[in-house]
Amino acid sequence: MKMMKILLPLAVLALAACRTPHTTQPYDYTAFKESNPKSILVLPPLNESPDVKATWGMLAATTLPLSEAGYYVFPVAVATETFKQNGLSNAADIHAVKLNKLRDIFGNDAVLYITVKEYGTKYQVLQSVTTVTADAKLVDTRNGKTLWQGSASASDEAGKNNNNGLFGALIGALVDQISGTLGDRGYDMAQTAASRLLSPSTTNGILYGPRSPHYQSAPK
Repeated sequence: MKMMKILLPLAVLALAACRTPHTTQPYDYTAFKESNPKSILVLPPLNESPDVKATWGMLAATTLPLSEAGYYVFPVAVATETFKQNGLSNAADIHAVKLNKLRDIFGNDAVLYITVKEYGTKYQVLQSVTTVTADAKLVDTRNGKTLWQGSASASDEAGKNNNNGLFGALIGALVDQISGTLGDRGYDMAQTAASRLLSPSTTNGILYGPRSPHYQSAPK
């Protein structure tokens, strides 16, 4: 009887815990709103994946979502050439440039630092999967404050199925990986990942910029 009295409250607590929904904590946009950046310089992403195409594939995918969000984004080709003229072609070296130096050269309000965690097509026994995962951080060039940071991933795994038997699936996966790598299917996934990462319409995403009709509207 005593044991039942002890177990009953524990069971109630366990059920209550199971019913508690997982909620994402709202992002604190205080620093972002105080900074109110209008122009963003996107640096060539750091690449932590084995695919050498990751840096430029991801970089090319960032301009559209940021522009659609309402910001002036410095043209990738112009920024890249400017860095080269200053002896910088490696992403790690560019990320190490001081904020005040970047502001002196470009006159930008903020800098977007991106790190690519995954990029490219991997062979997974019965199928090959192309995945792109990236982290990003937006920093104010005037005071060094982090205004926003987030991460996102995109994969084509959900759209694939294997209905051709074991041997057919193995061959198909191998062929799929080769074509995906040679054709840089990661570039297509980078477009999706960048959209998820930098879109104001995603939960805790970047805020709308001053060029957007939704400027200063509440984030999701």
